[in-house]
Amino acid sequence: MFAASLATCVAFYAGRYLQRHGLPRAGLRVRTEFTMAADRPARVVSVRLVIVPPPALSAERHAAMLTVATHCTVHNTLHEPPVIDIGLEA
Repeated sequence: MFAASLATCVAFYAGRYLQRHGLPRAGLRVRTEFTMAADRPARVVSVRLVIVPPPALSAERHAAMLTVATHCTVHNTLHEPPVIDIGLEA
């Protein structure tokens, strides 16, 4: 779920870039792979995302779309972690 939320956020931002510039989104894909830690606590230690741009997107626009996609909310949150409080309702 963690890796999926990051990939979904990246795809949303990439799609929004394309839409904002009147470019087709058909064919846009985001692949993700992640590695779990071998020790405790259970956690994700690495995530790799690959954005597959739409075939119609010119090479000149790749860097701009990548820049926008890497500033998605989930990615930003990972760089500036929030304070997390988990409680139990009585």
